[in-house]
Amino acid sequence: MNVMRLGYAFMGMGLAIVKWPVLVQDVRSLPVMEGVVACLLTAMSLLAFLGLRYPVRMLPILLFEVTWKVIWLGTVAIPHLIANDLSTEARDVLFNCTFIVVIVAVIPWRYAWQRYVRTPGDPWR
Repeated sequence: MNVMRLGYAFMGMGLAIVKWPVLVQDVRSLPVMEGVVACLLTAMSLLAFLGLRYPVRMLPILLFEVTWKVIWLGTVAIPHLIANDLSTEARDVLFNCTFIVVIVAVIPWRYAWQRYVRTPGDPWR
């Protein structure tokens, strides 16, 4: 549990340091999608802080963080790396995505597999 809390703290603090100032300054002046990203990542940091109190219940937040970054790496970064045409903006995102190793390391993968893949879903009514 405490190892997971380290992951939540790492994610929450990292996002708070990087995204909260953007939101506080003047998010209205940003292009629409940059504003959306700033708001989304600020919300993710708040939920990560909630994970400090409820590490197992908030596990989907960590899984979401890993999932979107793996998808981005596989569909955007790696093809551009292979073609050797990665833009400066994409390089910055790639650098930020490398920190996902911390989150991958703290997720209890056996539990996540058992809970979200092996356990039968709720019935449809």
